[in-house]
Amino acid sequence: MSEPTAYRADELVDGPPSVLRAVGLHRTFGTGATQVHAIAGVDLEVAAGRLTVVRGPSGSGKTTLLNLLGGLDRPDAGQVLLDDGRVLSELPEKEVLAVRRERIGYVFQSFGLVPVLSAAENVEVPLRLQRTVVGERARRVEEALELVGLARHSRQRPYELSGGQQQRVGIARALVGEPDILVADEPTGQLDSETGAMVMDLLVRLTHERGIASVVSTHDPVLMERADQVVELHDGRRV
Repeated sequence: MSEPTAYRADELVDGPPSVLRAVGLHRTFGTGATQVHAIAGVDLEVAAGRLTVVRGPSGSGKTTLLNLLGGLDRPDAGQVLLDDGRVLSELPEKEVLAVRRERIGYVFQSFGLVPVLSAAENVEVPLRLQRTVVGERARRVEEALELVGLARHSRQRPYELSGGQQQRVGIARALVGEPDILVADEPTGQLDSETGAMVMDLLVRLTHERGIASVVSTHDPVLMERADQVVELHDGRRV
């Protein structure tokens, strides 16, 4: 397999600048007869202030693609490029962790909250990892919870919140570090349609207002209709 050409991400898109670019991504799991080509030759770019939705049936490779774009996994071939010219997929693990800590926010289908921590403490976790000073942490946590409409629930623990409220805490946690890239894997998958629509509205609004490059996997047709770009996967390939 030939090596993909390395490009600067900001040289590859007309209009809003491209923040994240995937070139010829391949990811395979297993060996021999059990080998599965989860991602096969996917190209993709994500621009600032744009919502990119990744859709496809179960097993099509959506989660694998998001993990590669977010630096949670590495491709077997191909590259994930940042707008500063670095190849995320080839950086040493220490630098990948720094990029994930400083530039990328994650929203998970399962919410991913720490049960023993309050809403505010869960939101605060990324700032602790960034070693933000205490006063600044408190201010930004308060602002993030206000942004998602949960300022009055800051002291409640996850089990005291509804599913929609927990997911909004997850969004606040993803945004409190002021990332320019947001990766969300089926963020409305465990929510009812009304609550899911509220979460979708919030993601769309924050993407556009804050100029975030957002990549969201979903089966929800409403979110697809509001996307700036829809990427469809089948058997690991973009169609």
